[in-house]
Amino acid sequence: MRAENLSWDDLRIFMHVARCENLSKAGKQLKVDQSTVSRRLNHLEYSLGFSLFERGNTGLQLNDQGARLLAQVELMGAGFSGLLDELYTGTNEIAGRVRVGTMEGLASLYLTRQIPRLQALHPNVTLELVTSTHQLQVTRREADVFLGFFEPKGHGFHSERLASFELNLYAADDYIAEKGLPDAQNLAEHDFVGYIEELIEISAVRWLDDLIEKPNIVFYSNSMLSQMFAAAAGVGLVMLPSFSEAERFGLRKIELTTPAITRELWLSVHQDLRYIARIKTMTAYLTRLFKNDEHFRNA
Repeated sequence: MRAENLSWDDLRIFMHVARCENLSKAGKQLKVDQSTVSRRLNHLEYSLGFSLFERGNTGLQLNDQGARLLAQVELMGAGFSGLLDELYTGTNEIAGRVRVGTMEGLASLYLTRQIPRLQALHPNVTLELVTSTHQLQVTRREADVFLGFFEPKGHGFHSERLASFELNLYAADDYIAEKGLPDAQNLAEHDFVGYIEELIEISAVRWLDDLIEKPNIVFYSNSMLSQMFAAAAGVGLVMLPSFSEAERFGLRKIELTTPAITRELWLSVHQDLRYIARIKTMTAYLTRLFKNDEHFRNA
C-alpha cells in the first residue's frame, strides 16, 4: 500500500460511489464528470494495492475490503462534519443541510407544511426531504434521518418510537351520493382504492386489510397521493392517515363503529451522526413536532 498517496478527496469520492453503486450517479452528486470519478477511484485502488468493488452489469458492488474501508471512511466523514459543527457552535450558529428520508404520504401531506416553522426556528438549517417506501436511506447512508411506519432492523443506527397515528376511511360526496353512506355493516358492498399488492414493500401500509377482509378494489396504485385524488374524484373509498387532513381535498371522513386502526412512527439516525449539532437540531425538532400535534399519539 502506498499510504503517502492516499487523499481525502479520493476517499470521499469512493464513499459516494459505494452509496450510489454507479459512477455517473456519484458524479452528479459530487458535481464532477464521470471520468473524474473513475480516475480518482482507480487512483485510490492503485494506492491501496487492492480493488474495492465487484464490477458487473448491474453496477458496482462493494467487495469485503471495500465494505471495511467504507465503514472507516464514513466515520471520518462524520468526524469532519462534527468538526464543522463544533466551529459553527463556537459562533452560536447551527447550520447545514439535513436529509430526511420518509414515506411519500408523510412527506407530501404533512412535513412540507411544517417547513415554515422549521425555517423560523432554525433559519440556517436546510431540510432535504427524500421520499421512499423502504429503509434503504438509513442503512446505506442516503439520508441522515429516516421516518418510517415500522420498527427498523439492522445495526449501526439509533431508533426510537416517536408516536402512533390513526387511519380513517374517506369518501367524496359524489361517491356517497351514488353509492350511499358506508358503515361498518355494508363495507363489502362498496368500492375501494388501494395499493398494488406485488409492489408493497412494507407490510405497514396494508392498513385496508385491518378494516375489511376482501375489499372490492376498483383502482390500484403504489402512490398514496394517487389513491387519495382518485377517491376525491369519486372512484371509491380510501384509507388514509389522519395527519393527511384529507378533507382539504374534498374528502369526507367516514365515522365507523369499529376499533381504531393505528400505525407507529419511528425515527432512525446513524450512531455516528446522532450527536452532530445540525442532526440533533433536526431530530429534536421532529420529536417535538409529533409530540405536540393532535394527529399523533405520544409514544
